[in-house]
Amino acid sequence: MDENTRNDAEEKNAGLTQNENGSEITEGEIVESSATGTSDQAQTILESLEGMIRQNLAKISKLGEELKQQKEMLASVLDNDETYKQHQDAVKAATKIRNGTKNEILKRLDVAQVNERVKGLTAEIKESKESLNSYLPEYQRLSGSNEINNENGEPMEIVFVAKLVKRRP
Repeated sequence: MDENTRNDAEEKNAGLTQNENGSEITEGEIVESSATGTSDQAQTILESLEGMIRQNLAKISKLGEELKQQKEMLASVLDNDETYKQHQDAVKAATKIRNGTKNEILKRLDVAQVNERVKGLTAEIKESKESLNSYLPEYQRLSGSNEINNENGEPMEIVFVAKLVKRRP
């Protein structure tokens, strides 16, 4: 028996006592296992991560407020410049004329059909992308792979984008 094993056995025997029935009762200390140590380490990392997330959220909020103020100052300067105002008014008039012309063109039967087809294709693409977004996590989970080949055999990587939004009540 090596020295460590002997010391462990002596420590176990030292904690043994007998109760009134003669059964052995073991006294001992609760010792943190390596799993608990890992759990504590994971908790520490999680808390650190939460802190970094909160810091970044606060920084984004602060920078957003500063950006808003700077944009307001810039808009104020531009609105008070007479030349800029004249050009802005000219742009508004030109935009109004352009939109009117566009609406007249879209009323033509051939163009209206193309416009409807564009809207339909856009909706179909959006729907396909939503489906793909639900298929990819399941494919990754089942295959254990972050890659899939497209129809041309080219490898594509599955990438997930996380974002933080306010929770709905």
